[in-house]
Amino acid sequence: MSSPIILDLSHNSLNGVIPECLGNFSNVLRVLDLGMNNFRGNIPVTIAKQNKLKHFPVSSLEVLNLSHNNLSGVIPDCLGNFSNALMVLNLGMNNFHGKIPTIFAEGNQLRNIDLNGNQLEGPVPRSLVNCTHLEILDLGNNIIDDTFPYWLESLPELQVLILQSNRFHGPINTSRIKVPFPKLRIIDLSHNEFTGLLPVTYFRNFKAMRHVDKNKTALKYMGENYYQDSVKLVIKGLNVELSNILSIFTTIDFSDNKFKGEIPNVIGRLQALRLLNFSHNSLTGDIPLSLGNLSMLESLDLSSNQLTGDIPEQLTTLTFLAVLNLSMNHLVGPIPRGYQFDTFQNDSYVGKVGLCGLPLSKECGDTEAKHQPPLVFQEEGDTIFLGGFTWKAVAMGYGCGMVLGLVMGYVMFLIGRPKWFARIVKGEQHRNVKSIKQIGYQGGMRRNQQT
Repeated sequence: MSSPIILDLSHNSLNGVIPECLGNFSNVLRVLDLGMNNFRGNIPVTIAKQNKLKHFPVSSLEVLNLSHNNLSGVIPDCLGNFSNALMVLNLGMNNFHGKIPTIFAEGNQLRNIDLNGNQLEGPVPRSLVNCTHLEILDLGNNIIDDTFPYWLESLPELQVLILQSNRFHGPINTSRIKVPFPKLRIIDLSHNEFTGLLPVTYFRNFKAMRHVDKNKTALKYMGENYYQDSVKLVIKGLNVELSNILSIFTTIDFSDNKFKGEIPNVIGRLQALRLLNFSHNSLTGDIPLSLGNLSMLESLDLSSNQLTGDIPEQLTTLTFLAVLNLSMNHLVGPIPRGYQFDTFQNDSYVGKVGLCGLPLSKECGDTEAKHQPPLVFQEEGDTIFLGGFTWKAVAMGYGCGMVLGLVMGYVMFLIGRPKWFARIVKGEQHRNVKSIKQIGYQGGMRRNQQT
């Protein structure tokens, strides 16, 4: 065979080791797809006489997919020998261990690197900064121990960054690049040990998440020709592997870390965002009103934090919102009604919360329906009242006073002492008459003196 070929044996029940004879295809093998089988052992070493390479695979290979097998050992450095041609390297869902090799030379063509679901450890190799064509980097579900690889922000084509379920730690520090992660649309840092504040600088510069593409005819999936990109995410509370990544899909998942501080208002600029998950952190403050601007949002999870205040009415305008979880916070006040909020059940609000109204069984009273303003003086018309003191309170006080007076009068007549009460009243009337006469007498004296 002299022309480039695609060898696809994926999605079968093949087992054993990968045969070294595949090296005989060294000059013509363009795509090798052995994914979704039961192969075991190491990636084989083959002497490829045609191009004098001592290792398999060979330099003409563009797509290497060995994912979802039982392969083990370390990832061989020989993979760097064909980096000038290779565009897709998918070794995900195997049992590879050891460090990620520093095999990414300058000028490589790698577009997709998927090492998800192995036992890789150590730091993220800095040689990845040479992958200037990289669109997808998936290092999730390993035991990588490192700080946030901020230097990846300089990759001009990076759209998907998955670091979930590792041992990343420390704050997310940013460099001085003017526009970091210019094309990033999917970022998943969940289930790590990141600390500090949420990275406002990144949220401000996620340009690919800010513009809604309403041109349905332009919708397409990531990937080219034979190979379609995939990614594993938590979507609406479920672990999902997207076999195809729609180009308009956007998500931010920072859940299960140790982030603190408030949710920045700048999140409201990301109007193309579909999924937002900040759950299981130590975030404080109110839910930003700006979240009401996320017109495309389908899932919002802020559960298990220390958020306070009420639920903004602005969230009812999110007509695409299908999943909402605000449970296990310190929220208070009435739950907004209307649109999608009428479809959410109790599990969206469970835990130690001071919320009331449907769908909860706790009804909202007057004191729960609205927060009382601070106790300061404020003018209402021509009358001055203490903050929170309304005519409703006046009417209640008047009614209570009237009832109390009637009860006291009835008791006095009942015990037979109405004369004592009458003498008090009569004495008051006598003093009032005397005072009136004295005032009239003094007034007459003044008039006589004037005349």
